[in-house]
Amino acid sequence: MMAKKPPKAAPRRIFQERMRITSLPLYFEGYLLVKRAEHQEFKHYWTELRGTTLFFYIDKKNPTYIDKLDLTDLTRLTDQNPTEKCCARFLLVLPKEEVELKTENTESGEEWRGFLLTVTELSVPQHVSLLPGQMIRLHEVLEREKKRRIEIEGPPDIPLRKDKQPIGEYVDILNPMPACFYSVSRKEATEMLEKNPSLGNMILRPGSDSRNYSITIRQETDTPRIKHYRVVSIGANYTIELEKPVTLPNLFSVIDYFVKETRGNLRPFIYSTDENLGRFTNQNFPMEARATSCETSGQKCC
Repeated sequence: MMAKKPPKAAPRRIFQERMRITSLPLYFEGYLLVKRAEHQEFKHYWTELRGTTLFFYIDKKNPTYIDKLDLTDLTRLTDQNPTEKCCARFLLVLPKEEVELKTENTESGEEWRGFLLTVTELSVPQHVSLLPGQMIRLHEVLEREKKRRIEIEGPPDIPLRKDKQPIGEYVDILNPMPACFYSVSRKEATEMLEKNPSLGNMILRPGSDSRNYSITIRQETDTPRIKHYRVVSIGANYTIELEKPVTLPNLFSVIDYFVKETRGNLRPFIYSTDENLGRFTNQNFPMEARATSCETSGQKCC
């Protein structure tokens, strides 16, 4: 019997509507069977993990969730029947209730367990049976969730030591940016992408006017091609200057937009050393970007 194909993601319009409603970043999604205290049987939902909240939808195409579960105070996650081969089953223990989850197969069960533990414990679990690419996704989600919490809660109350903590690091903590942001010029961003293609193909950088931002990407078509896109700060939002401008609430959403719109073909460029090498995004998905860069549209240089 052939294995089931993984479910396709929701259309972009529905994804954007869900992001507007929830105001939380999407980390993982798929079908789950859910049994809460008030239910006698499992209910089948299309489920999204956004931040530390599970959002449940009647189906994959419905933009509005019918229920949600906040995992912020999750006490523990336990396997209900780890020896069962056809599916995985978990028990989520929360202060006020216990919720049972069941997946359609053991592979998706390991993914769900990995993502749930990563965002609730703020660490990547070591004892999960996942492929290297899936582990890389967990590390990327961990960094995104840490930065999201810093934005909400503010930096930890730790005294600064001038001899150990450079000013640059202090500013980065107070103003978290996407991991692919670098204070480099257009030329430097191009060189970074050309010299290190394995680290990603999309960089967020300051714009030429120092008030806005730009996205530099490197596309692999017949020949490698560099493009630049302006990201304009308007009030509390950011607008990507495309044929049809797209306005988003923050720079993290800007990066997510490019990744989602290109179905993963564009990957944040994350340069690091030593122990952080395992955090690079390194997934390959077939697709091509559909936006119009300022090089080809005659817009102002970015």
